[in-house]
Amino acid sequence: MTSLALIQGSIVFPFFFSMFLIIYLVGYFIVFRKHNPKTRPEFSSCLISIFHGTPAVLLGGGALLADGQRGFAAPNTAFQKLVLDFSTAYFLMDLIHYVVFYPKDVLFIAHHIATLFVIVTCRHVVSHGAFSVLVLLVLAEATSACQNAWTLAGAKRREDPFAARVYDALSPPFYAAYSVVRGFIGPYFMYRMVVFYASGGARGLVPVWIWVPWVMVVLMAIGVSIMWISNLWIQFYKERTTKLEEKIR
Repeated sequence: MTSLALIQGSIVFPFFFSMFLIIYLVGYFIVFRKHNPKTRPEFSSCLISIFHGTPAVLLGGGALLADGQRGFAAPNTAFQKLVLDFSTAYFLMDLIHYVVFYPKDVLFIAHHIATLFVIVTCRHVVSHGAFSVLVLLVLAEATSACQNAWTLAGAKRREDPFAARVYDALSPPFYAAYSVVRGFIGPYFMYRMVVFYASGGARGLVPVWIWVPWVMVVLMAIGVSIMWISNLWIQFYKERTTKLEEKIR
């Protein structure tokens, strides 16, 4: 059984990575080949994000519900490991995308490296704690479908009136949903996670040198997310105020 699990594990990750690589190349060379060279990489990245985000929510949710021993220190199940491999393949592919096309975007590169550290150590080093990692993954990807549509529309809104209308229509609900998930639900779950690990609930299973970086990575991700969405709300308010003043005039 152990040998079979090792064989399956050695096949699953290369399969997922090849899948995301093919989707990216299809997007870059076929789907978006007529787009501006500056937007082709961004659109191709959004394409693989579409194939990762919602599936990760569904797979992650299914893996969590199927686990009868849910808890911050519970052993990783085979289903959970599959989801972790799926997300590892996506983040590695997107990391390569940023390194190749946007090497100066240090923030996103650092984010992907930190995320990969959390997923890979959970999957291959401690083999425990997938519950917390997958809950955070589900929360992070819950708004990805809307975000990808918003990003694509935003990239075309200056030259396409329909894209501009889609962008304007999506902005308020996307901002609101993102604010709730990243500003309230995520921090609350993070608080429960810190309390559990700090109290020694995973002693002997998830060492301090593993869970402390996990917490630091998630805290920084939440902090950056809150700053990002706050700036978007400010920009949204300024744009709406300017349009209102123009109408009054």
